[in-house]
Amino acid sequence: MKTEFRIAKDSMGEMQIPAHMLYGASTQRAVLNFPVSGLRLQRGFLEALGAVKEASAVVNRGLGKLDAKRSAAIVKACRAVSKGEYDEHFVVDVFQTGSGTSTNMNANEVIATLASKALPAASKVHPNDHVNMGQSSNDVIPTAMHVAAVAEINRMLLPALEGLHKSLKAKSKDFAKILKSGRTHLQDATPVTLGQEFGGHARQIELGIARVKAVLPHLRELAIGGTAVGTGLNTHPDFAKGVCGELSKRYNEKFVEAKDHFEAQAAKDAYVEASGALKTLAVSLTKICNDIRWLSSGPRTAFGETSIPATQPGSSIMPGKINPVMPEAVLMVAAQVIGNDLTISLGAASGNFELNVMMPVMAYNMLQSIECLANSVALLDKRCVQGLVANEETCRGTLEKNLSSCTALAPAVGYDTAAALSKEALATGKTIREIAKEKKVLPDKEIDRILDPSKMLRPR
Repeated sequence: MKTEFRIAKDSMGEMQIPAHMLYGASTQRAVLNFPVSGLRLQRGFLEALGAVKEASAVVNRGLGKLDAKRSAAIVKACRAVSKGEYDEHFVVDVFQTGSGTSTNMNANEVIATLASKALPAASKVHPNDHVNMGQSSNDVIPTAMHVAAVAEINRMLLPALEGLHKSLKAKSKDFAKILKSGRTHLQDATPVTLGQEFGGHARQIELGIARVKAVLPHLRELAIGGTAVGTGLNTHPDFAKGVCGELSKRYNEKFVEAKDHFEAQAAKDAYVEASGALKTLAVSLTKICNDIRWLSSGPRTAFGETSIPATQPGSSIMPGKINPVMPEAVLMVAAQVIGNDLTISLGAASGNFELNVMMPVMAYNMLQSIECLANSVALLDKRCVQGLVANEETCRGTLEKNLSSCTALAPAVGYDTAAALSKEALATGKTIREIAKEKKVLPDKEIDRILDPSKMLRPR
């Protein structure tokens, strides 16, 4: 089918554009200039960008800068953009101009086209003069970056983390009385309960939630109102406060104007801080998921102390094999998030004078990290942790053979004697209890009392 084209014109001249597309000449230049990856800024970013443009139109009308008809048409178009009704018209690659100007103009042009269609020809909406009124790409893009991150963290990530935390706490309680061997360096160590191990996992997620929440106040500081370089040139003095107020109402968040617009536009430290919290969470999930894999390994020739739900066949050649697919998926997400954090860190380091020039890729990586963490954490919770069961007999069976139980004897018989008992037990295949009684290092009753695993779970 032959594509029909139309001619669009801007300050740089004319461009040929597919007739059905809503964007204009500036966007088309970006399409031709940046055919890099096929990656596009995510739905969450476009929602936030539409919200920023809508808030701007509302405030500009209230300040007497924009007439009521144009403002209403722009608001209606922005809401449609935020809802995702026109995502196909947002066509600029992530790898573009570092300020995100091409994406900002893509939004300006699409919104202007939609708004113009709803008005008489004499009331045409201009992408720069009306949709971008009082704004610059240099303050709009960082504002949308922050708004999108806050919205997605609250909408997706925190609920998923809270669900996983609840499930891990429940497992900690369920497994509270199941004694097993502790392990350090992947070697036998003194006894613990399975519940204590899962309590540690629950605390990791609890702290992860606290770290993520702690970055939100800094993300709620918005760059809007700084315009091109941070001075606020070409915007009304009350514009930024008004936009932050509109966004606060929309998202039920306390967004505020940046205390220093030069910091807000040239530096991206809040993004680095937020990404660092996500990276820490990824590291925590790596530990938790690897522990689940080890605990469920076997099921007969390895630890096998827990069993994970059978979510899918584990092998294309070995019948009946069940692999820890959910923890492994989360491990891959964690690796991606850690890599994204490096990209965000390098991007934030690329602030020169009054502008950072890696904002689109930072926004993309941040939202990818949030989305992948949220989705994978929810799946880990639902498809693995909630259905995980303890193999109590297996756990109990390792305790008597555990050579590190000699640690409990050391205060009574001395470190060297306890070490000798451990060495002989290993050489003979006997237990510490058996060797200690043979050597009569203490009365049998005292040996049994000291080697009771349930007495080794707390300070003594």
